[in-house]
Amino acid sequence: MKKGYRLAEVCRRLDLQPYVLRYWATEFPMLDSGDSGGSAQRSYSEEDLALLKRIKRLLYEEGYTIAGAKKKLDSETSESDAPLFEEARTESELDARGDRLDSSDDERIETLRRGVAAALEEARSMLSLLKSE
Repeated sequence: MKKGYRLAEVCRRLDLQPYVLRYWATEFPMLDSGDSGGSAQRSYSEEDLALLKRIKRLLYEEGYTIAGAKKKLDSETSESDAPLFEEARTESELDARGDRLDSSDDERIETLRRGVAAALEEARSMLSLLKSE
């Protein structure tokens, strides 16, 4: 089941005011999916969140105007025939395509183990310095 995010949660996640999201929904038609599920409160999908992050980046970081951001988004979606949020079917497919974002569980555990060992060693050396004073 897809998770729907409420306006307040989206605002917290993106560090935006609610009036900004409401305004963007009027300016960017692709945000208005009309998917309120029969309730008066708008529900935002993962795809909406990704799109909102992209809009925020275009406007706040890259300096686009609303009109410019609309054109940029339109050109990005028309340039690609592939879906914006393609999902790989299996873990092996991710590995084969080189699209895997996470390392394996063993690699993550080993990285954490090394980090904890280094922090513990540093704490021990600090403790010995404090004891010697």
